[in-house]
Amino acid sequence: MKNEHKSLGGAMGRRRMLASAGLAAIALPILSACGGGVEAVRKERSFRVSKTKAEWRSELSDAEFRILREAGTERAYSSPLHDSKRKGTYVCAGCGNKVYSSAHKFDSGTGWPSFYKPIDGTAVGTSTDYKIGYPRTEVHCADCGGHLGHIFGDGPAPTGKRHCINGVAMDFIAA
Repeated sequence: MKNEHKSLGGAMGRRRMLASAGLAAIALPILSACGGGVEAVRKERSFRVSKTKAEWRSELSDAEFRILREAGTERAYSSPLHDSKRKGTYVCAGCGNKVYSSAHKFDSGTGWPSFYKPIDGTAVGTSTDYKIGYPRTEVHCADCGGHLGHIFGDGPAPTGKRHCINGVAMDFIAA
């Protein structure tokens, strides 16, 4: 009798898991479609630097295009900018807009260049994306709308923010 109960619980557990997976399979694409994010922002407004998809593709590397124009993410610890301690300015790799300063950079231990604030209040914009099933604050270049990364609330003082930025989305200009 004990084994029958155990196998019944196992079967019911598997059914519950499959039902949950089925709901997730339905919900995630809907949430992604609702996604918002930088793509929605680009449709709603224009940016100072505006180019066609073909122009962006011809000017950016494949990795830059995937991240800046398609809101991709580079692998953690893959950017040479992650460990950089040089003094200078980080600019958008798409348009050259000054987005972050080395003075605001810190080691977050996450594998991506991290900053507690942008270079100034007009350098970046934000939007909400739901691509992974829950809301995140996406950060983009204020001049061209290029996807830079995401902002989280676990950064250091004085802001408590962590701008987790793809190194591929930026170029560095030494001071």
